[in-house]
Amino acid sequence: MQRIIDYIKSPRRLLLAIVKKTNFLYSDSVYLRLVYFLEMRNPLHLKHPVTFNEKLQWLKLHDHNPLYTQMVDKYEAKKYVASIIGEKYIIPTWAVWSGVEDIDMSRLPDQFVLKTTHDGGGEGVVICRDRNAFDKRAALSKLGRSMRHNIYAETKEWPYKSVTPRIIAEKYIADERGELADYKFFCFDGKAYCVMVCIDRSIGSPKFYFFDRDWTLLRLNKRGKEAPVDFTLPEPSGMDEMFRLAEKLSRGIPFVRVDLYNHAGAIYFGEMTFYPASGFDGNLLEETDCLLGSMISLKN
Repeated sequence: MQRIIDYIKSPRRLLLAIVKKTNFLYSDSVYLRLVYFLEMRNPLHLKHPVTFNEKLQWLKLHDHNPLYTQMVDKYEAKKYVASIIGEKYIIPTWAVWSGVEDIDMSRLPDQFVLKTTHDGGGEGVVICRDRNAFDKRAALSKLGRSMRHNIYAETKEWPYKSVTPRIIAEKYIADERGELADYKFFCFDGKAYCVMVCIDRSIGSPKFYFFDRDWTLLRLNKRGKEAPVDFTLPEPSGMDEMFRLAEKLSRGIPFVRVDLYNHAGAIYFGEMTFYPASGFDGNLLEETDCLLGSMISLKN
């Protein structure tokens, strides 16, 4: 009922839902133009893209490096990244299964993380901090929905088109609050411009702050999304190394966001994201959208 009310209040959201449900009717180019217009309320310029969001849509259509499929697969990416920066940065994998019905939690420790290998945005992630309080039925239901989700059909993010849906169990890593700070590096052909720090996810109110290489706060988001005027955040140990690792992993790629974790000074690889917010990020300031867009070279 609430969804119907929302659609009545916003016909644009209804149109967007219809377009997404009928995505098979359109070519990728036409589909992206429609979704972009409904999401961003601006036409998508694909012949001469300028902004960050526009260029991400162009890359979806034209930059089809076969390696990208391995890079976005949460299981296969570990092998790829380990071959470049080493095994010590990889979170241990306890098990891998082909389907929800294959999951055997008796093989796992009291704390663990379950992830689908092909999904994004946290939709296919389940965290067990205490086996005795773990809701197994809810976890399997969430993973089942994720296994049926097709990112490529919904967003046209090409690297996901051929990823085999699987489920992995990983080592649980967090501090005493159950927090694991996430550092997302915006990289342009081997050069990291900034890092987006994500904190307070465990308490249900995630916050996102941008810093440059000198740990200067950057104000890149629209009003209401930016940090308070007097905001400060201590620079974690190992930040120079994280920038170095992100740049090493992003060489030769027009744009990729390299996500890393830092737990008590130990650095771990998270994932590689080619299209943040799927290229429909309406939170960015207009000047930010243009600035980041100017850093993506489409010459090849």
